Amino acid sequence: MSSIFTKIINREIPSDIVYEQEDIIVIKDMNPKAKIHLLIIPKKEIETLDDIKQEDRNIISEMFYVATKVAKDLAITWAYQLHFNVWKQWWQEVMHLHLHLLSDK
Repeated sequence: MSSIFTKIINREIPSDIVYEQEDIIVIKDMNPKAKIHLLIIPKKEIETLDDIKQEDRNIISEMFYVATKVAKDLAITWAYQLHFNVWKQWWQEVMHLHLHLLSDK
């Protein structure tokens, strides 16, 4: 079963896309917890950090690189936080790996 993020990536459902490259998409969170709340999502379906395989290691560094690029584009380089949630009991609502970028600037 495809996640909502895969459906967004495949353009099956609309989303506010902030940035996109071959292997990553960045969208605005539908239920923001801050003035700026973006999701950095790999296009490859990986459920959680616990499911990363050796061949997936580069995607994590690329997600952080994209997060810093988007932060620079938004001029919030000194005032944001990044975090992953892992598993539903720890606030991961969608079982498709994603990195949160939040800022109140």
